[in-house]
Amino acid sequence: MIYPSIDKLLNIVSSKYELVHIAARRSREITKDEHYQLALNEYKCQKNIGRALEEILEGKIKITESK
Repeated sequence: MIYPSIDKLLNIVSSKYELVHIAARRSREITKDEHYQLALNEYKCQKNIGRALEEILEGKIKITESK
């Protein structure tokens, strides 16, 4: 089973395309700065893209809708 579940993530983000954009952007930030929103032992995923998705699920990433 893939963690975090896309169904749970789509309750937070309105579109799967927006979810991909946000996660990719955050993943690049993690790679560049190595700044994590959670403690390293709290992540289930080892890769930065999975960690970005976990941060979105935990509500650590503020998502604003553009008009």
